[in-house]
Amino acid sequence: MTPEVVLSIFGEAFWLIVLMVSVIILPSLVVGLVVSTFQAATQINEQTLSFLPRLIITLLVIMWAGPWLLTQLMEHFTRLVKNIPFLIG
Repeated sequence: MTPEVVLSIFGEAFWLIVLMVSVIILPSLVVGLVVSTFQAATQINEQTLSFLPRLIITLLVIMWAGPWLLTQLMEHFTRLVKNIPFLIG
């Protein structure tokens, strides 16, 4: 196994992780920004007001995108397992 192959596998895995995390985190960041803007405009300084909407959105996104995320992860793992004989020799 050459260093180029290792870096290629690592790059694919890293890109998959970035994709999966961004799908889950970006909606939460947008909701947090909207709630923070609302809090700044109304001068309400309640911590649970920003936490609960982000939690709910994150859970909804995981429920909505979970099957797709799991499919992507399983395809990557299956591709790695199938390529083991070619990677070793």
